Amino acid sequence: MTRDDTPLDGKTALVTGASSGIGRAAAGLLARDGADVALAARREERLRELADEIEAEHGRRVLAVPTDVTDETQVREMVERTADELGGVDLVVANAGINRQGSVEDISTERYRSLMDVNVDGTFFTAQAAIPALRETAGVLIFVASFAGHYPRPDQPIYAASKWWTRGFALSLAGYLGRDDVGVTVVSPSEVDTEIGIHDGRPAHERFADIDSATPEEFAECIAFAARQEAPNAVAELGFYRRNKFSNWTRNADG
Repeated sequence: MTRDDTPLDGKTALVTGASSGIGRAAAGLLARDGADVALAARREERLRELADEIEAEHGRRVLAVPTDVTDETQVREMVERTADELGGVDLVVANAGINRQGSVEDISTERYRSLMDVNVDGTFFTAQAAIPALRETAGVLIFVASFAGHYPRPDQPIYAASKWWTRGFALSLAGYLGRDDVGVTVVSPSEVDTEIGIHDGRPAHERFADIDSATPEEFAECIAFAARQEAPNAVAELGFYRRNKFSNWTRNADG
């Protein structure tokens, strides 16, 4: 294999929410491109299964780091373990996220807080812990947002707000981390066939049954593309939507 085949050779990537969906797919593609990969999520058994798969298929070093991103101590330990055991951190994909169905009037405080804990606090803790390591490697920090973070979502105001926050946070970070040669990217998909929403009994693959949704692997190619960019360049924002999304997005509450 040539450097063109493995542009991330010698680099280490850390992916949150890696046990399924977009995170799982992204970890595999980053390993395909040559990176050693740290896998972070709460489901340890799934992480270890994925680690074995990636090692067998791509021959890269893979570290399973069971982590709850809502716990800032665990997040700091996640970054420290990755740096110690894999030799640094060159790329972080802040992907962990959940959805909670329910209107503003009806959603319980517990469900509201669980969404914000993961999508907002978890994203913040991940960035906060990773920034010092990325400064050392002139690395790249990639945030997974959503179409819902660009346009009003009448039927999903809370989830949408969390993704607007993600975009605003990412773009603001880019404003000063760029001076330290750290790249910051925010990638925003519309419908992707994942488990998000499974805790409400309505995972995406069911909610999107009548929509030609993307696979996690298709969207993960966007993450891999952003990861391949070398200093002084970076992808600022990348939207990944169905071609007919804008013709009917106001009728679809998901995405």
